[in-house]
Amino acid sequence: MKNPVVVRFAPSPTGPLHIGGVRTALYNYLFARRHGGTFILRIEDTDQTRFVPGAEQYIVDSLRWCGIEFDAGVHMDNGDGVLYRQSDRMKAGIYREYAEQLIASGHAYYAFDTSEEMDAVRKAAESQPGGAFSYGAATRMQMSNSLSLPADQTQAHLATGNPCAIRFKMPDNEAVTFHDIVREDVTYQTSLLDDKVLLKSDGMPTYHLANVVDDRLMAVTHVIRGEEWLPSTPLHVLLYGAFGWEHPQFVHLPLLLKPIGEGKLSKRDGDQMGFPVFPTDWADPFSGEKASGFREAGYLPEALINFLALLGWNPGDIENEIMGIEQMIASFSVERVSKAGAKFNVEKLRSFNQSYLKAAPLETLLPLVKPHIVAAGYSQPDDAYIAGTIQALRERVTYVQDFVAPYFYADPTEFDPKMLAKWTNDAKAILAEAQSVLAGAATWEHTALHDAFAAFLQEKGVGMGKIMPALRCALSGVAGGPGVWEMAEVIGKEATLRRIATAIATLPTV
Repeated sequence: MKNPVVVRFAPSPTGPLHIGGVRTALYNYLFARRHGGTFILRIEDTDQTRFVPGAEQYIVDSLRWCGIEFDAGVHMDNGDGVLYRQSDRMKAGIYREYAEQLIASGHAYYAFDTSEEMDAVRKAAESQPGGAFSYGAATRMQMSNSLSLPADQTQAHLATGNPCAIRFKMPDNEAVTFHDIVREDVTYQTSLLDDKVLLKSDGMPTYHLANVVDDRLMAVTHVIRGEEWLPSTPLHVLLYGAFGWEHPQFVHLPLLLKPIGEGKLSKRDGDQMGFPVFPTDWADPFSGEKASGFREAGYLPEALINFLALLGWNPGDIENEIMGIEQMIASFSVERVSKAGAKFNVEKLRSFNQSYLKAAPLETLLPLVKPHIVAAGYSQPDDAYIAGTIQALRERVTYVQDFVAPYFYADPTEFDPKMLAKWTNDAKAILAEAQSVLAGAATWEHTALHDAFAAFLQEKGVGMGKIMPALRCALSGVAGGPGVWEMAEVIGKEATLRRIATAIATLPTV
């Protein structure tokens, strides 16, 4: 019987979660759900020098907003006694035990080199043309470690209790081949790899040791991560072998590229082109620098997730790209993940958001729209009124905040010059007469209003095209928006008549 699928998303709390990380989490989630497996959230905080306060909670909250759910993790009361934060696991002594195992088996060694000694060696190497220092088979015997020193000196170093690192002993001049589901067979030469530190002198494990040990102890069956980790994989394969363990299957995902397709998508690209690259707003606790998020920019999480799923994955037999999460789960296959990077086509994302906003139920949109009404400085009307504005604007919005059209919440005080050009003497005279027709409307509903006004104009021998732009000018002051009568229905009879009367009294005619 095959092992049940176990996958993990293992971000580092070094800042806000990039949208590329969200896609990695999404693919792990889809894969786990597709195979009835377990999805774990693990926090990899081995590099404490880059730790950013609040980043871990930001990761949890952002993924929760995206609708990406976990079965176990650092943010949950798992009841399993497992620690899902690597700094906690280090305090429990988990990693040193395994590092010492590698020392005993000859796959690792103690390194006593001080930071000052390492700096001097690096500077000396860099002073040579094309020089760069690599701590490995060619240099390890010139360094201060348990391989180069006599046994008594090694024991003396260890007896002092002074901090020392543990490095992996990279095999000399061997080929390491592993299979990646996306990239097929991949081979690296160990002569090009150095002896990575596994346990730092402060006792904290590096990513490499902690990642392998944790994946093993958590029974991870598939490692699905970004392609930037591909060069680390040969070391991980060798570590699994050194422990006598079978390594999980690997899936290295393609990069998310700039919209122009040249290079990895960055925050700077988003800033320059006017879109976020983080799920939600973020404020750096050190610099105070703020970065916008997709949530606050007016995107629905369902639209964002649907868009992200298709950046690097092709479901193959789906004609309509608008897919609910259950459909994505049913169709997802890592074998259909592309090797090539995917352009972050923000125009396509906006189109997805438009589609989702058109279809979203009122109960979903109401709580999203309300904060934007308050933020715009308007008093919040009742839900029925807001629902009316949403229905009137559905076909015309791109972002959630687009539902807050000013003319629905206040009489216009500024008028688009192009609309003022429609405010003619003839239009003004006709609208003055039409006030009584509208005031006498038995039903304040857009179809009935249209029919009554059309009958009035027919009797006057005036075409709709000559009057409707002027009426729109009076009601909203702007071009575009919902139909004039849909707008009138929402704002109500009193506001409609008041705005027409105000326009007649104050707007200069052309």
